[in-house]
Amino acid sequence: MSRKKCIIIGSGLGGLSCGVILGRNGYDVTVLEQGTQIGGCLQCFSRRGARFETGMHFIGSALPGQTLHKLMRYLSLDDIRLSRLDPEAYDVVSLHGERFCFANGREAFIEGMSRYFPGETDNLALYYGIIEKIAQASSLHSLRYAENDIVVNTFYQTISINEVMDSLFTDELIKEVLVGNLPLYAAEKDRTPFSQHAFIMDFYNQSAFRVAGGSDAIALSLAGSIEACGGTVRPRSKVTRIVCDDTKATGVEVNGEEFIAADIVISDIHPARVMELLDTKLIRPAFRKRISVLPNTTAGFSVYLKFKDGAVPYLNSNFYSFNSGSPWGCEDYTEATWPKGYLYMHFCSEERPKYASSGVILSYMNMTDVARWEGTQAGRRGADYEDFKRRKAEILIAEVEKEFPGLRAGIEAVYTASPLTYLDYTGTEGGSMYGVAKDITLGAACRVPHKTKVPNLLLTGQNINSHGMLGTLVGSIVTCSELLTAETIYQQIIEANR
Repeated sequence: MSRKKCIIIGSGLGGLSCGVILGRNGYDVTVLEQGTQIGGCLQCFSRRGARFETGMHFIGSALPGQTLHKLMRYLSLDDIRLSRLDPEAYDVVSLHGERFCFANGREAFIEGMSRYFPGETDNLALYYGIIEKIAQASSLHSLRYAENDIVVNTFYQTISINEVMDSLFTDELIKEVLVGNLPLYAAEKDRTPFSQHAFIMDFYNQSAFRVAGGSDAIALSLAGSIEACGGTVRPRSKVTRIVCDDTKATGVEVNGEEFIAADIVISDIHPARVMELLDTKLIRPAFRKRISVLPNTTAGFSVYLKFKDGAVPYLNSNFYSFNSGSPWGCEDYTEATWPKGYLYMHFCSEERPKYASSGVILSYMNMTDVARWEGTQAGRRGADYEDFKRRKAEILIAEVEKEFPGLRAGIEAVYTASPLTYLDYTGTEGGSMYGVAKDITLGAACRVPHKTKVPNLLLTGQNINSHGMLGTLVGSIVTCSELLTAETIYQQIIEANR
């Protein structure tokens, strides 16, 4: 009996993990990647011997028995080397001249925050309890099938982060501190649901790690697992059309010339790009329009720093700073007020390094700032574009040096990436950092279904469930459940962790 042929468009974490799950369950998998390097946001690059991450800067819940650890074992990612962030200060938030440390674990987190806010201990316990309740109510996040509480998550999907904070705390500063890591999901005031905040907090507060040597090791390991199942991962293979007959997808066109037949097509690219590939009456105009106007999270600007050997001690925390006095509204700036905040991190070249070889400064940047160079090719955008990036990089370095005096003296080289760079590498709408935004004002209209009206065309990736490693893998389980059933996948996860 011949195996069903599955074509996966895009080799990001969503596409590769779907490929592994389906390959191990008897599907003939081919992953098609338009770029020369697989991995999507798992990609890394090197400059003068230093390694840099492009998207997957750190992960959470990876201690034995925790959610991501179970999924990594299921996907045979046991060989990935992890380096744990400081359990007493995995995140550090700088506000109003004071630094606030986030500690791993319920008791340590509440105790640590209570030192800064002694009058809020009981409210911190209530806050953490809500986070745990939301995370555990999701069977996909807790990996406890059929124990989910739909009512809990539906409520917190319709109420904003700041509304919940206002209901819990009286101290205005603690409300700001607890959302100090919102650049991880580009939250917006009065729009982003509290459930999004809860999943992120639960994921990283259990434990937090960097991938030693670079997260592209995850992509290479997943690709190896696909190939071990008889599948193929093909770079330089741009899907230019999803071919359909009157009832279903029949395959894809690659590089404008080659046709590959398929029983199942799964897309790991932005849903707006999927619509561009489809010429079929099976997709209604109303749905196309809804996808075209989906809100996307803000874009960003990255400054990559190569440090001199032994010059910069390794920072085993993620550092968030907000010179505007609040993490909220950093996406709404002027030329004079940019940047309102930033995230500063070091890359982990090996487990527990003493000195950093490289780091990154990340700040919001809207696509409108670089709109004049849209349509140009990377590396060929002109001297004015390079000058623009240099000026912005200097501003960000100066901001970080206020918190870390002497940083500039330790820098050997500087590289930059704008929203256009991110657009080139991910194909996401407007260079968005995290794809489609969750917005309570739009309700279900901003949610992207994993099933389409083309019966054998499914969607996966950060736009389907949530972004980040756990969110994307959960989305992969949702997508593959359409073909295998959720019970089958959950049982396989349990077996892999015995």
